[in-house]
Amino acid sequence: MDWDTLIVVPSIFIGLPWLILHYVTKWKTAATLTVDDEAMLDELYQLARRLDERMDTVERLVSNDHADFKPVRLMHDRAVDNQPLTEVEKLLAKRGRK
Repeated sequence: MDWDTLIVVPSIFIGLPWLILHYVTKWKTAATLTVDDEAMLDELYQLARRLDERMDTVERLVSNDHADFKPVRLMHDRAVDNQPLTEVEKLLAKRGRK
């Protein structure tokens, strides 16, 4: 039997599938969020909600004190301002169902 055959055949039928399956498994585990990542994202979401509420309050207070002040967000808590936060809430709800 030829040495090339002894090396090539096991490499094709054992080594190559093992290599492919090994890296597929690595890619699948690397693509998921860890528990720490989810906690950090949840914390950032809560911070964004609080900052949005504070911004609404500051703009409302300043507009009451100064008649010539025109806030960037003319209406309190309007849907356009909260669109990114609404998307995050949908993703959190979807994650909770799984």
